Amino acid sequence: MSLDHALDLSRLQFAFTAIFHILWPILTISLSLFVFILEALWLRTGEAHYGQHARHWARLLALNFAVGVVSGIPMEFEFGTNWAPFSQFSGEFFGNILGFEGAMAFMLEAGFAGIMLYGWGRVPRGVHLFATGMVALGSSLSAFWIMVANSWMQTPAGVQLSGGHLVVSDYLAAIFNPTMPNSVLHMWFAAVETGLCVVAGLSAWKMLKNEQGEFFARSFKLACVLLLVVSPVQLFLGDWSGQAVFEHQPAKGAAIEGHWETNAPGTGASWSLIAWPDKEQQRNTFSVEVPGALSLLATHSPTGTVKGLKEFKPEDQPPALPLLYFAFRVMAGIGAWFVLLAAWTVWAWKRAGWRAEALMARRWLLRAWVLTIPLPYLAVECGWIVREVGRQPWSIYGLLRTHDAASALQPAAVGATLWMFAGFYLLLILTFFYFARRWLQRGADLSANPAAH
Repeated sequence: MSLDHALDLSRLQFAFTAIFHILWPILTISLSLFVFILEALWLRTGEAHYGQHARHWARLLALNFAVGVVSGIPMEFEFGTNWAPFSQFSGEFFGNILGFEGAMAFMLEAGFAGIMLYGWGRVPRGVHLFATGMVALGSSLSAFWIMVANSWMQTPAGVQLSGGHLVVSDYLAAIFNPTMPNSVLHMWFAAVETGLCVVAGLSAWKMLKNEQGEFFARSFKLACVLLLVVSPVQLFLGDWSGQAVFEHQPAKGAAIEGHWETNAPGTGASWSLIAWPDKEQQRNTFSVEVPGALSLLATHSPTGTVKGLKEFKPEDQPPALPLLYFAFRVMAGIGAWFVLLAAWTVWAWKRAGWRAEALMARRWLLRAWVLTIPLPYLAVECGWIVREVGRQPWSIYGLLRTHDAASALQPAAVGATLWMFAGFYLLLILTFFYFARRWLQRGADLSANPAAH
């Protein structure tokens, strides 16, 4: 990439802001659901510890939500400043979807966040539970509309070209485009996994330090049980998403797997366990392959046809093939680790019981959970790299190329704003970690009645 070129700088700037911003909504989605579950258990059982858990994790949710809101604002403006041709070309649909996200989802979150954060002891428990539920619903709706917009960029539908821009001919077809269902579910479950790993990992950290072990053992157990349910479902959704890629974006699918030659009819395509794709040479520098496995993965048939990258012109092939190839494997490997870790935890419980003392004695297990905290974030980032880099050279797949979607800007101007964003986001993340560290060190307030002010 030539960094003195405005297009490359605009791409780098948007990638940087998107990579940073996605860190926060995924935890908001999952933590708001987790707090809602805890509050519902408190309301149903009347046991005070559920309310104490809800209030404790709601503090982290509030801090995370604030950073997510602030970090997401620049992205809205980038569509107009750095990607004006894209906005003009697709604005009739894309702009409306972003408007739906703001009016329908963000306003729902923002409207009830104050009651959720400051309503403890000031509003009835049922009202507070409803407010928490609305925050959880709003964050999930936000993910829905964002994934609708992005999946439409991957597999556009329901539009036609008129007067140099896209006109919506069928809103339902555009919203429910071919990859929307699996994209929404795969992203939502990734967000849920993130929050469960954070809760379990931070609870494990407190148990390792022997600080409020009984309290955090409860959070740990609930998060692990939920992850045991969620993680296998996510593997299924990942398989569904992969099949959709091979069906609707075969160049991306071939790039992800380093697959160059279309397999002959009646023979299965080999899956490379590890390889180094070389776009310039149009081959893999080296490859360790499993015969027939790619056909089985991509089509669920041992002899299914899988298009190779050589079926596409080099200019229509995704760039940065090694990045795509290994990002996909990192994401898939982390997903498999979640299943194994949850199963390990259940096995440990079965052998030693559910008591806090027994859990705290399993120090290797707790250390594994602490080390797992950053992994869901890494998996999400790798997934978005696969999704966005794999779509290239298209901004809207098959309709608008990326080099035609960028604004004509001076490289110096884009470079200056990139450095400004970098400094601003550095300040944001340092502020977050400062307050998050204080929250973690302070621990839960076990003396307070969650129903009191």
